[in-house]
Amino acid sequence: MRTSLGNPVSYTLGFGDEHIELNPLIGKGINLSFGGDIFCISCGKKTKKSFAQGFCYPCFMSAPEAAECIIRPELCRAHEGEGRDIEWEKANHLQEHFVYLAVSSGLKVGVTRSTQIPTRWIDQGASRAILLAQVPNRYLAGCIEVALKEHVSDRTHWQKMLKNEVADVDLEEEKSRMEDLLPRDLQDYIADSDDITEIQYPVEDYPLKIKSIGFDKEPEISGTLKGIKGQYLYLDFDRVLNIRKHTGYVITLSC
Repeated sequence: MRTSLGNPVSYTLGFGDEHIELNPLIGKGINLSFGGDIFCISCGKKTKKSFAQGFCYPCFMSAPEAAECIIRPELCRAHEGEGRDIEWEKANHLQEHFVYLAVSSGLKVGVTRSTQIPTRWIDQGASRAILLAQVPNRYLAGCIEVALKEHVSDRTHWQKMLKNEVADVDLEEEKSRMEDLLPRDLQDYIADSDDITEIQYPVEDYPLKIKSIGFDKEPEISGTLKGIKGQYLYLDFDRVLNIRKHTGYVITLSC
């Protein structure tokens, strides 16, 4: 899903060359049908199973977009001239990155390219976020994240996020605390800005319980669209559908 920061966030879902605005569909009945075809987002070949949200197995093992340093940026070696595809690494990992603090359920630390702000925060369902550090490559961002992991989580409790159970956190205070916890050489990268981004999502009612559904078990999913948060669609009867998990699936939408 494509997103645009607004009040609330605007969502657009891509179907091949066509893009459909989802916000106007909230409160209406929709039908999503999966015919069984899945295509790799890297090589474009048809695959029986999707790995890591959109890759066939060979690309999962070889594509730079699926490398381990995507999840663990401290393992990035682009600054040493190494990687699955060094030209891709130069274009994506030898670029300005930010370490940030966000509140999706509780406080978390994360890493993203500067060009992915605020998209990364929206995709994670963050309610608030603040820049912590600004660095010239992915590896340094990973070093800062690792230095803080024993003090703050790098994960989102997705069920709490979807129920909108959001902790009351003072992000400016937490940024100051995290800065003091960093080794002195990494403190030099602390971001000057203390601006806090507030994010509102188009959700009619947040559910008290969460029932995760998907096309591998239900090839046809119908119901009333109750809202959208992160990369999840809320449907009636407390159901949530993770759209990103089904990247590469050929889906038909009807209203």
